[in-house]
Amino acid sequence: MPAPAGGWRFEQPVNAHGIPNYRALPAALLDALKSAVGPANVLTGRDETTVYDCDGLTLHKSPPGAVVFVKNAAEISAVVKACNTHNYPFIARGTGTGLSGGVIALNNAIVIELARMNRVLEVNIADRYAVVEPGVINASLTKACAAHALHFAPDPSSQGACTIGGNVAENSGGPHTLKYGVTINHILGIEAVLPNGEIVTFGGPAPMTPGYDLVGLFVGSEGTFGICTKAWCRLTPNPEAVKTLLAVFPTIDAASRAVTGIIGAGIVPAALELIDKHIIRAVESWLHLGFPLDAGAVLLIELDGLRDGLDALAERVMAVCTEHGCISVRVAKDNAERLLLWKARKQAFGAIGRICPSFYIQDGVIPRTRLPEMIAKIESLSKKYGLTVCNVFHAGDGNLHPIILFDEREPKQLDDALACNSEIMRTVVEMGGALSGEHGIGIEKLEFMPMVYNEDDLEGMSRVRDVFDPKRLSNPGKAVPSRKCWEVKGHEAPRLAFGVRKAHG
Repeated sequence: MPAPAGGWRFEQPVNAHGIPNYRALPAALLDALKSAVGPANVLTGRDETTVYDCDGLTLHKSPPGAVVFVKNAAEISAVVKACNTHNYPFIARGTGTGLSGGVIALNNAIVIELARMNRVLEVNIADRYAVVEPGVINASLTKACAAHALHFAPDPSSQGACTIGGNVAENSGGPHTLKYGVTINHILGIEAVLPNGEIVTFGGPAPMTPGYDLVGLFVGSEGTFGICTKAWCRLTPNPEAVKTLLAVFPTIDAASRAVTGIIGAGIVPAALELIDKHIIRAVESWLHLGFPLDAGAVLLIELDGLRDGLDALAERVMAVCTEHGCISVRVAKDNAERLLLWKARKQAFGAIGRICPSFYIQDGVIPRTRLPEMIAKIESLSKKYGLTVCNVFHAGDGNLHPIILFDEREPKQLDDALACNSEIMRTVVEMGGALSGEHGIGIEKLEFMPMVYNEDDLEGMSRVRDVFDPKRLSNPGKAVPSRKCWEVKGHEAPRLAFGVRKAHG
């Protein structure tokens, strides 16, 4: 039986008020870092490092001991070896767009900043792969091969800012995951610096390699197995034709039932996204795209493939939508209109920032057929806690992104937002779902891991991690809880929310 949830603590020095302490680096370690990358590339002052306190999930913050800018694998190796010598934790970071607290520097870890490693090293058209450094922006890779009618398929909503290294760490997805898969389906090989400083290569340009799938093990390990320094990325041919539809529904329940209907009819769209009325209104007030303000929800449906037959497939999709109460369907007349529809989806989180000072984005996955039930539960919790919960998510995968709106300046609202989130995640687990579809576990979901995995499961994961990082220096306190943490009874530990909040049951 799974172990009960609760009993988590971060291995994080805190003061009597629950605020993470800042500790100065050992002088010898600081000297070693400066020697490895040059003094100008090491930041230690709090006025310089504050921006690295958190990622996109600003509920959790912790100050890094230093931020070190690197430009190649050799420098990363030297920094990691210096940290090993002094038993000091370290963590790799790209642009900090993650949403699970995955790049928070617990224990004042050294942040190894990879943003300057941003070169596309090779684009091999014949073999359809590219070799990139970890700081390459996701969308930039597609731009680099666009002239050859190729693209990098994983497309997180943050693809204009997130990096390939971060995609590898979190096994990121995106709207087109439904048809094309997540990051692991598009990574052929990895060059990495292991937690002991050794530089290794897993896989390579060949589509298949014998032996254990170490690439599959490394992708999605959230920086706990080492630091990606180079990736061989599979490139996907652009489809011959694309058709994008916007189906309008009177209620979110009707839209979610249409999702099951489309997949049940044997149709696998390239993307199938649900946007509820709250997001529609927020986006429309900002971008003025002509979205219907009286709709309960819309489905953004993209079909692609051979030109012949695509119109017929679109008619089948529209028929299914009509069967489930669709009010109207808008078909993008050209690529410009298609990009406008996608802008509404991709900019949804930014639009929310215009109507509420704080929001909490979740990332659970449930079976598609239970979407109507889950939506009803979320609406019930919204009423229970008196907080608006928006929904914009990868409906075709069952990958939920409920967004809880609150005001961080109101302690009760923060407590209610955390409690609402906890109930949402418990419901996801009860429905046979997964804790994350693309954002990762980070520190955000550690407390829920025993709801899914029993003691033996967690011990097994811990032993795999020990193979790569027995000293637990590489991104400590993330992804998989340590045994001593999850055996603690009761919620004793600080939740690193704005540096002062306490975890609660």
